[in-house]
Amino acid sequence: MACSEPSPGRTMLCSPDLEARRIALCCLVAVAGVAGCGGGERQDANEPEGDFAVEVVSSTFPKQQKLAQSSNLAITVRNAGKEDIPNIAITVTGLNFRATQPDLADPERPQFVVNGVPREIGGFPEAKDATPLGCDTAYVNTWACGRLKPGGERTFVWEVTAVKPGPYKVGWRVAAGLNGKAKAVAAAGGQAPTGSFSGTVSRAAPKVRVANDGKTVVTETR
Repeated sequence: MACSEPSPGRTMLCSPDLEARRIALCCLVAVAGVAGCGGGERQDANEPEGDFAVEVVSSTFPKQQKLAQSSNLAITVRNAGKEDIPNIAITVTGLNFRATQPDLADPERPQFVVNGVPREIGGFPEAKDATPLGCDTAYVNTWACGRLKPGGERTFVWEVTAVKPGPYKVGWRVAAGLNGKAKAVAAAGGQAPTGSFSGTVSRAAPKVRVANDGKTVVTETR
């Protein structure tokens, strides 16, 4: 590296050996950082291994829905065993469908979209998905709400809006953890609790009106 001329009144220390050592140090730090990315403890190292009994107390989602109408998908589960469930979780499928039009970059299209709800974070207004609060994960369509004590219940609620008419089928599956070591089983024994909702979204949008206060939007039930 060629040394530049120092500005008047300043002294610059510059030598080929010093520059070579600086470059070598930078390379060493970069290599160490890359090596650190692949090391460390396994993500599932602290997840208990075993079967955990889960009872599905209730699961609801309207069978007949209307385009642009909001509804709640709600599932309540109970720890039916004698040990804490490490991380009670539910995976939901079927909110999207695969479009058949050619030349689509991504054929996945929503049949139901998750609504947004206003929340304040750090004193600033934010819009967050109306999904189980505090249960977001890095896994697609999976929400985990943490430890569940024996006999304890947890209700998962998703507020969604239908955006595509036609028949639908939404499935769900309960898990006791995210990494496969803790396995949820039915309270009576067997595989993890699963279920599905089937129905139809009609093309008729719901009738809405503004209430007498001039602010509240009321959805007609008939």
